[in-house]
Amino acid sequence: MKKVLLLLSTVLLIAMLAACGNGDSSGDGDESASGDDGVKTIKAGIGLNEDHPQYKGLLKFKEIVEKKTDGKIKVETYHSGQLGDDRSMTEALQLGSQEVTIPSTAPLANFVPDFSVFDIPFLFPNTEVADKVLDGQVGQDILKKLEDQNLVGLAYWENGFRDVTNSKHPIKTMDDFKGLKLRTMENDLHLDAFKALGANPTPMAFTELFTAMQQGTVDGQENPYATIYLQKFYEVQKYVSNTHHIYSPFVFLMSKDFYDGLSEDQQKIVKEAAVESGKYERKLNREANDKYLDKLQEEGMKYTEISPEAREEMKKAVQPVIDDYKSEIGEETVDKVYQAIEDAQK
Repeated sequence: MKKVLLLLSTVLLIAMLAACGNGDSSGDGDESASGDDGVKTIKAGIGLNEDHPQYKGLLKFKEIVEKKTDGKIKVETYHSGQLGDDRSMTEALQLGSQEVTIPSTAPLANFVPDFSVFDIPFLFPNTEVADKVLDGQVGQDILKKLEDQNLVGLAYWENGFRDVTNSKHPIKTMDDFKGLKLRTMENDLHLDAFKALGANPTPMAFTELFTAMQQGTVDGQENPYATIYLQKFYEVQKYVSNTHHIYSPFVFLMSKDFYDGLSEDQQKIVKEAAVESGKYERKLNREANDKYLDKLQEEGMKYTEISPEAREEMKKAVQPVIDDYKSEIGEETVDKVYQAIEDAQK
């Protein structure tokens, strides 16, 4: 009998402890949900370093969002490829393991072919026209196509006009491209355009570029002045020319799963913040590019101005490439962008 009573007492004690344990666990969960008050966290990563205008624009986005949501949305910022390269971060957004990244349009063409329209050489004559087209109807229509890829495009930012540097000789005319080994992004349109100019384009990861130029694996590369200076390419390059062959926008991307989980007010806030901080980033980037061209020359690089006549010759040389890619990009998209550019110049 004593054994039975002892057994019953043990069972009752275990049951009571289990009940208490379950009660504590439930209480902790409720307390935690109440404690963070539904705070959401945005992990935002970019490939460029902390000195680039793009990262300063991202900090502005963080400031606006956290202030306007009273801290209900927190923004964690990561630079220098800490979360991966443009493609891997974009894929992380699709999977919902990251919330924001801001890639150039070139890698986005792997997800939405229409973005290749911005890889057309000599497309935009200046930044003012680029702003009008990107922020206008045609630019916004292209952004909307990202939703089929589980992505949301909130705004266009600016990487800027891409210019060529090399270690061999000044580039003044199309003939000066002949035989130059130039690193390009892994983009078929870019590759074929440089081949049409007479260069020997070599696709390569950005992280490998400095060493490749240092060792002579490639003769040069093409990027905006801010990137050229901040990555210290002047240490391994001697010549820079304002080829302005491609205007490269950034696209402010957000995970669609995350965006759809926000309230309407929060969606409005992050959208407006992306646009406002994008205008701030564009301003900084344009100021930086003017400043960094001067700094590149101070560091010993020799600058060559491309004449309108020489640029027109280059433009004609790549036109057959554009014609070949038009159907791949989407003829309707290409025609609409060209029309928008024409309208923006009136």
